[in-house]
Amino acid sequence: MDVLSQIRKPIQSELTEFVRLFDESLSQTDGLLFDALDHIRKRGGKRMRPILTLLIAKNLGAINPTTQYAAVGLELLHTASLVHDDVVDESSERRGQPSVNASFNNKVAVLVGDYILSTALYYVSETCNKDIITSLAQLGRTLSHGELLQMNNFQHDGISEEVYYQVIDMKTASLFATCAQNGALSVGASAEEVRAAMDFGRSVGMIFQIRDDIFDYFDSKEIGKPTGNDMAEGKLTLPVIYALRETKYESMQTLAKKVKNGTINHDEIAVLVEFAKTSGGIDYAEQKMNELSLKAREYIDFHVKQSDIRQALMTYLEFVSSRSI
Repeated sequence: MDVLSQIRKPIQSELTEFVRLFDESLSQTDGLLFDALDHIRKRGGKRMRPILTLLIAKNLGAINPTTQYAAVGLELLHTASLVHDDVVDESSERRGQPSVNASFNNKVAVLVGDYILSTALYYVSETCNKDIITSLAQLGRTLSHGELLQMNNFQHDGISEEVYYQVIDMKTASLFATCAQNGALSVGASAEEVRAAMDFGRSVGMIFQIRDDIFDYFDSKEIGKPTGNDMAEGKLTLPVIYALRETKYESMQTLAKKVKNGTINHDEIAVLVEFAKTSGGIDYAEQKMNELSLKAREYIDFHVKQSDIRQALMTYLEFVSSRSI
């Protein structure tokens, strides 16, 4: 049994129902809308976020229609944000597949993203749970705020680890936190259980993004983006932020500023990538992931009693920490 199958095992039937509902939510008969939604639906994915919602719900109660509608609403919001992000970033690929804006055009992508966002609101309204509806609305605000914070960071010379964490918290960790929160809310968990689940989800999301950022320092066809792609888009991530802080090399600081103002070339990016690797940046990022993993394991130790759910969440955490794709 592979790792993902181990994670899905306690919720396999419920996950199958989620996939059915999610695919149904992206089904349309109109020509252009059908084509665009079909393009998105075929990308599939590992379903890491809805899996988290379902596992947390099953740990604290019984997965029910409210859980499923909340999970679908969150995955739709996430999908809409990716479609819009690809337009903002002028990305032609999403995990090795053509993006919606590349397959169609920016106008279609923006409108399809809006359609998916509206569909997310419809599905989450089916929960009839005010707290879940509020959490999705707040998440939408947070994701957009995070994108704007990152853009604003591009325009300033400052290179800050604190700002890096703030951005990934808003752009990635908040989504995982809300998935865990809504899993708990959907089964009527106590306020303490909901907070603990959110903290767990946030730690997982931070690990997920740091690992994703580490990918940018290595070649991999599986990942679907070239080495240094983040820097080409003006983003400085944790490995190079650490290396710049620890070494204080003026030549590297100059290259980092060129990343932020969008004037760096491919050869200079290669120099900065190698500098981050040889200066301990990757080791430092992995150390931070380990610290977050220890915190996340505390949730599993103290709040997860069912052995199958416990094993699934431990495997989930290990997969997010060590994944290669």
